[in-house]
Amino acid sequence: MSVTPEYVPGHSLLEGKTVLVTAAAGTGIGSAVAQRCVEEGARVVVSDKHERRLGETAERLGVLGIPCDVTDEASVQALFAAATAELGAIDVLVNNAGLGGSAELHEMTDEQWDVVINVTLNGTMRCTRAALNHMYANGKGVIVNNASVVGWRAQAEQAHYAAAKAGVMALTRCAAIEAGRRGVRVNAVAPSIAMHANLAKVTTDELLAELSAREAFGRHAEPWEVANVIVFLASDYSGYMTGEVVSVSSQHP
Repeated sequence: MSVTPEYVPGHSLLEGKTVLVTAAAGTGIGSAVAQRCVEEGARVVVSDKHERRLGETAERLGVLGIPCDVTDEASVQALFAAATAELGAIDVLVNNAGLGGSAELHEMTDEQWDVVINVTLNGTMRCTRAALNHMYANGKGVIVNNASVVGWRAQAEQAHYAAAKAGVMALTRCAAIEAGRRGVRVNAVAPSIAMHANLAKVTTDELLAELSAREAFGRHAEPWEVANVIVFLASDYSGYMTGEVVSVSSQHP
């Protein structure tokens, strides 16, 4: 098994930029993104539905925390209003909010399907829509969506999540075409498996071990390794990239 690489120090890639990260509470990719953005010199706003964990994350990182339920349009609008009132223009939005689950399609209920689609796809759409209206007025901006390799690859019991993440990929490409001439870039990452406490709670040890073993490095990704790619897409170093979905995975068919 490969050894996890050393943590990469900041290089001021986001100096002077304001970044909003959804679903950033806790120990997952969102909080790792927020931390990396702080380390890269950005002013950061973190958001999450879980207010207690959001407060803990905001305090730990020394950033602004604003509660938001991405399934509610009024809550999304309130998030952007509060963020801009505190910090001014939002330069970067990272759409990290997503919800998974496991069920075979023939047993899946409408409720199981709807909740995953509403958080993962519709929530990304709502936040993207709000960000585009804000960024168009400023003539610039960057949106980075968190998709998943299951948007490309078939996996049992993941029809709802895979459909939602494939939708995020298509949303990314279409939004990018519309936004390009208005100075806004839209890209996405597609991680395979990034280990964190919340994932471990909802996934069996056997499945996690199997998925990790499939990776070329023989291990899962650390959340900060995914965050590094998101930071690159958010930075000026990716200035000619838009409509792209970048795989953050060492597994290949």
